[in-house]
Amino acid sequence: MVCFTYISNTTYFSSSFIFIKSNWKISSHIPFTTTTIPMVFSRRRHHLFSRRRWLIPAITVASIFLLLFVFLSILVPSPNANRRDSLGENDADNAIEDFELPIEDKEGVNKRDIWSSRNSNLFYGCSNASKKFQKAENITQPNRYLLIVTTGGLNQQRTGITDAVVAARILNATLVVPKLDKSSFWKDSSVFSDIFDVDWFIKYLAKDVSVIKELPLKKGQVWVPSRMQVPRKCSERCYINRVLPALDKKHAVQITKFDYRLANRLPTDLQKLRCRVNYHALEFADPIRRLGEKLVQRIRTRSKHFIALHLRFEPDMLAFSGCYYGGGDKEREELGRIRKKWKTLRASNPDKARRNGRCPLTPEEVGLMLRSLGYDKSVHIYVASGNIYRGNQTLAPLMALFPNFYTKDTLASKDELAPFSAFSSRLAALDFIVCDESDVFVANNHGNMVKILAGRRRYFGHKPTIRPNARKLFRLFLNRNYMTEKEFVDRVNKCQAGFLGEPKEIGPTWGVFHENPSPCICEKGNSSTREKIPHSMTRLTNTHYDAETPEDPEVDVLLSD
Repeated sequence: MVCFTYISNTTYFSSSFIFIKSNWKISSHIPFTTTTIPMVFSRRRHHLFSRRRWLIPAITVASIFLLLFVFLSILVPSPNANRRDSLGENDADNAIEDFELPIEDKEGVNKRDIWSSRNSNLFYGCSNASKKFQKAENITQPNRYLLIVTTGGLNQQRTGITDAVVAARILNATLVVPKLDKSSFWKDSSVFSDIFDVDWFIKYLAKDVSVIKELPLKKGQVWVPSRMQVPRKCSERCYINRVLPALDKKHAVQITKFDYRLANRLPTDLQKLRCRVNYHALEFADPIRRLGEKLVQRIRTRSKHFIALHLRFEPDMLAFSGCYYGGGDKEREELGRIRKKWKTLRASNPDKARRNGRCPLTPEEVGLMLRSLGYDKSVHIYVASGNIYRGNQTLAPLMALFPNFYTKDTLASKDELAPFSAFSSRLAALDFIVCDESDVFVANNHGNMVKILAGRRRYFGHKPTIRPNARKLFRLFLNRNYMTEKEFVDRVNKCQAGFLGEPKEIGPTWGVFHENPSPCICEKGNSSTREKIPHSMTRLTNTHYDAETPEDPEVDVLLSD
């Protein structure tokens, strides 16, 4: 028999049937009786009530939340509403000129002294040798001469010179004043004495290593040393096993391509010797030092404090990085043409490089970062750089943010620069002096100049050194137009926490030694060494290799400054 069972227009589940919205369902399983319909209705009403009773409070709570969300959406404006209202669509290009810190944020930022590092007075450079470190006259072996040939620009050569002194100490050999690279990318014909004070260099190191200007004659004739190479990051044991046998046999050995040929980690006394060489023995030659001092004085007469920025936004640097800055096909063609000269570089992925923080910030981005960190429009800024990609067009946003803008070309006359203009290393030395003497140094790359200056500024009192956290800032700049200026400022400050050159900002084993000379930095009250090293302009200072960076001499040279 067939039973017609009526159900309401509601969908629900039972253990026997699935009821879908419909008015009638034919069931062939229920025998027809006069009591069938009432019984079915009674059971189903009870089952439906038990299933639905939990829905009433749930729907009530959900409705309250929905109404609250709608109400708040109406009251709260878009995060970018203020910016749109104040600028208008056609004024977006001029926004940078009017960028100011919100009042509330200025108060927050200024809680930090923007011109000094916190607790820097508790740390000092300490590079004196221990009592166990014997004097050079007691350990130097006769007829054992070490010569080295550096590679790269000024700062890459500087690391080579520093490591050469330590290598000579390891070998108990006499060091011949290092030869500088003349044939690579920079094409600079300068010799050691053109850049550094050679007499001071020899005199200062006399107790540590015997240094002479020229290799002596051998039986009245010019002595031609035996040439060899050592691997990068060669340890103390590596030099003893590889170089010492050749020295004992040939008595004079020249190591070529001497860049990063010494291990990053060495015994403490050898690390302190590195510091004595880099921060005390290497003093710039008088002509360079005098003009560098003049440049600093000319800024100081106009402002008590100033920032030095190593911008590193030259075409070759941008081409090497493989980054893209929105210049369209013209930019891709220009930089791509330059990039081809490095045959060992892999195909670039601009988006990936930018996301991973491997691209220099644009001048505008650097300016916005500094303004967010509390440096206002009145701050004086010195830019150390070569020829900027697209020149003043690229620099214009930075100059709008910081009108008190200097370079060595604006501070010195053509006549003053003439003796240096044909020599890239001497020009780089002038920038080095100004950057070293600045109150705040800003690095926009991972090159050798940045590393050496960062280490030097830590050694001489932890003077602020700002390194852009490019990985995080990239995302922030990308979304800048979707937040208020206060939000942008707050987030920049959060991104830069840990990137301002504060004491103990990085661990003792982080990075390369020239950037983080932790064995040469003592904390007051925690060290038995008590010498306090004053900072003097007359006592002046490895490349960060990513996995994708090949060991190419031209690449090393490019990153050297």
